[in-house]
Amino acid sequence: MSREEDRSQPRSSIPRRRGNRAQLASYFLIALSALIVYLTEPDLHHVAQCLIIHFMALQVGVLVKGICNFTEEVHHVSARYHGEYLRTLKACLDFHRHGLLLLICGAAYSLLSKESGLPLCLYMSLMCLCQLLTIAFGLQNPSAAEISEISERNNLNVAHGLAWSYYIGYLKIILPRLKDSISIFNETNNFLLKCKKTRKLHILIPLNCHVPDNLLTADSRIQFINNLPEVAVDRAGIKRRSYKNSVYGVLDENQKMHFCVVEYATPLQSLNIMSQDENAALSSQARLEQAKLFCRTLEEILENSKECSGCYQLIVYDGENGEHFLSKEILRHLKQQDQEEYAMCTREEGPFCRQTRMPVEETELLLSSCDQPLSLRSDSC
Repeated sequence: MSREEDRSQPRSSIPRRRGNRAQLASYFLIALSALIVYLTEPDLHHVAQCLIIHFMALQVGVLVKGICNFTEEVHHVSARYHGEYLRTLKACLDFHRHGLLLLICGAAYSLLSKESGLPLCLYMSLMCLCQLLTIAFGLQNPSAAEISEISERNNLNVAHGLAWSYYIGYLKIILPRLKDSISIFNETNNFLLKCKKTRKLHILIPLNCHVPDNLLTADSRIQFINNLPEVAVDRAGIKRRSYKNSVYGVLDENQKMHFCVVEYATPLQSLNIMSQDENAALSSQARLEQAKLFCRTLEEILENSKECSGCYQLIVYDGENGEHFLSKEILRHLKQQDQEEYAMCTREEGPFCRQTRMPVEETELLLSSCDQPLSLRSDSC
């Protein structure tokens, strides 16, 4: 694996949202199973009878499982369901769907199984027995993939709440005001953040959730310069609550200083503390998965936020890997933003952009000593 591929691995390891491949696979398996039954069993009456029996067994299983769940939930009817028993029952079982299917299957079974040796009540008892055995031995517990899909589809993950809280309670407040704060900062600090790439909040997202309180301890090549002007807003009963960001200087290998606004994503620190607290029951593997989901959710939120557009840069990495890793990672993203801006320039302005466009650091404002606009003649002023 090349060095560049290794560097891009953290971003590529962020999981995407699950698709509908499982449902498509079920359609394919239905068609395949129907074809096998059609080719191997000529007696369609017997096929229909067996199909109804198995389908009824599934509905009986759902009914029995719902009754077992109801026996537990009924003890929480006041705290969880506001004292409504019908609502409690609906939370355990969908009678409109499973109850109707069970009645239809029972009626169809009665019509198709007149020659069968076992009565319907005995079949039902055997079905209940099989289902209760699977519940008692925990054979119907959902798999880890199913639990993850349910949590992800219904936005039940810890990472989802942390990402939205981070956006609503912090980023949505400071990012729209960031460029104004940088402009005020530049006026009193010799225009340190004059480049377009530095007029963003660079958010560090270590997937190992190691978030030190001081960037200087993480990398000696990162030096604190100053804070941006504070943003004060009334928030949740707090008058003029203060928010501020810090400007850092990052030294490269040639001892040249590059300036940018950078900080860690603070919710990752909460994930790290949760993994160390036994009451939170968050393993290191679960912490890694939640960190990845936090990164993906935050990226989706910010991409859909018009007021935060162009004001941030997410820096995702696995963790510290060697000396001065963090400073190199920040500089790599700054360089990458330079390349992206240049590529955009060449697409928009044509092939002569390389020759005509000057870097921001080298541009100078040329002022004429004349008060009035000049003509193109060389002897005008």
